[in-house]
Amino acid sequence: MCSGGFAKCLGISLMPLSIICVLCNILLFFPGGKSVESEHITQQVWYFGGILGSGVLMIFPALVFLGLKNNDCCGCCGNESCGRRFAMLSSILFAAVGVVGAGYSVIVSAVAINQGPRCVVDKTKNLWEYPFSNGDYLSNKTAWDICEEPPNVVSWHLSLFSVLLVMGLIQMALCAVQVVNGLLGALCGDCCGCCGGSDGAV
Repeated sequence: MCSGGFAKCLGISLMPLSIICVLCNILLFFPGGKSVESEHITQQVWYFGGILGSGVLMIFPALVFLGLKNNDCCGCCGNESCGRRFAMLSSILFAAVGVVGAGYSVIVSAVAINQGPRCVVDKTKNLWEYPFSNGDYLSNKTAWDICEEPPNVVSWHLSLFSVLLVMGLIQMALCAVQVVNGLLGALCGDCCGCCGGSDGAV
């Protein structure tokens, strides 16, 4: 497969992952599926790891990767392939942006999973706290009952941040693959060529 075509496949894969991450981050603003006051939302949700890191910052690399297949930069300095080579080289910079964005989302998600959700621990006083620490609740499901409200807030928090964590790792891997693919495309050229028909012109 040509390096440009492979990059397009990576771009196609990144787009739905970005959408999933944005949706997960939005859902985290409604702990347990309930609307609550902003100060009661878990702190890491406001860092927008899924919306900014794995969402917006991932859209740019994805669009660049999608465009590499049809890149028609057909020459510079007498070299017909250098336009395509430069495009593949520039894609490495966008892949690096993607790695940074996805890495940010992974870090935020990991911290959120370790800390646990903010929830009501005393309904009579409407007391909101972070009842867990150092991920101690992950191996002790009975401890989840300490969160009285919102309903199922622990599983909601854990599930959505886990999805963000996994999606972020996949995005980092895909962008890292594009770094290698971009280097190969820049050094060796795209196997399809960008002006294949011009070689036979008289």
